[in-house]
Amino acid sequence: MTNPEIDLIWQEIVADFSTPAALWQLAIIAASVAIAFAINGALRAYFLGRLPENMKPVLGAINRILFPISAFLMVTIARYVCAEWMHVGILRVASRLLIAMAIIRLLVYGLRYIFSPSGWLKTLESMIAWGVWIMLALHLGGILPEIAIALEEVKFNIGKNPVNLLVVLQGMLTVIITIFIALWLSRLVENKLMRTDQININMRVVLSKLVRVVFIFLAVLIALSAVGLDITLLSVFGGALGVGLGFGLQKIASNYVSGFIILVDRSVQIGDLITVDVHYGVVKELRSRYMTLRKLDGTEVIIPNEMMITEVVINHTSAEHRGRIQMPIQVAYDADLDVVITLMRGVAEKHPRTLKTSSTDVFVKGFGESGIDMMLSFWVADPEEGSAALQSELYQQIWRLFKEHGIGIPYPQREIRILNTTTTG
Repeated sequence: MTNPEIDLIWQEIVADFSTPAALWQLAIIAASVAIAFAINGALRAYFLGRLPENMKPVLGAINRILFPISAFLMVTIARYVCAEWMHVGILRVASRLLIAMAIIRLLVYGLRYIFSPSGWLKTLESMIAWGVWIMLALHLGGILPEIAIALEEVKFNIGKNPVNLLVVLQGMLTVIITIFIALWLSRLVENKLMRTDQININMRVVLSKLVRVVFIFLAVLIALSAVGLDITLLSVFGGALGVGLGFGLQKIASNYVSGFIILVDRSVQIGDLITVDVHYGVVKELRSRYMTLRKLDGTEVIIPNEMMITEVVINHTSAEHRGRIQMPIQVAYDADLDVVITLMRGVAEKHPRTLKTSSTDVFVKGFGESGIDMMLSFWVADPEEGSAALQSELYQQIWRLFKEHGIGIPYPQREIRILNTTTTG
């Protein structure tokens, strides 16, 4: 089975290959591409700084397809105008190529908007691009109708309903497209929620997760209805899923439930400085199944939510989102403690990261073997930034001030006495 339209296109291209008509069509394509590129750049420069933040995703989607769509429109107009006096096979092929480019660019933008950058995402983008181009090549080669007929001939039964492989593939494609649209819409709603300062950050995360689950559930229902499957089949699937959760997925279910508990009770929030088991760092992400903890050395730890419920968690960040830093210092026994306390307190209070609304204290911890043990204690408003660099700066300033005021920092000393010695001659 051949496609008469595709056969006509290739006949026109072969007939016009060495005629001025081919050159005219190529010139029209080049001019359309150049004009579309100029229009795309001008509109992007005009709207980029004028649109509100919540409209930038829409601008990004339009920007991705504006170039191929505008070029397609100009090529299509030229095709209908030029069809009166010459063949336009090359213009027809070019219009199909531009439509394929628009589909690929829109799908890739949607994936990058929905998911975070990763290796599998790049692989999926490549698969989508190759899939669209292969489908276009099969269409232009006139092979696609034959493949469709071959797929229709592969028939089997699902329950009492006869179906064929083409219907199954069309149903899968419908489900994928519906879920893709649902994820894109849920991402728009999530971004809107995350920018709402009137709602607590944990509640925003909870609502975002619920929105995504609801959108995906509705998308599956709509897709199954569009394909023609009975939605009551989901009751069987739900029963099987419940049995699976009861036998093999207890940990996964526990992590999801624990995640919602953590988000709702606000025991831990994004940006808190916490200690879980042997891990100490800042909460970077709160996911449905796990939490991402960024340690102060730059590494990240994935901690299951169940561990946050069953283990002891030390939250170093108070309700006002501040952190306490303590710095031990030892001074010599002949040092003036009043001067030492004044100098240490002044160094901490002058640093820009120190909270001026909280007290800065210097304590005498005890009398050590080599000197007097002191403790400098103060608060910072940004504990997630770490304390190593801050303590290094303060130690250097204290060292310089101690040298200026003649205050010594002792080092371990030992006295050795030799008893009952005799001199032999």
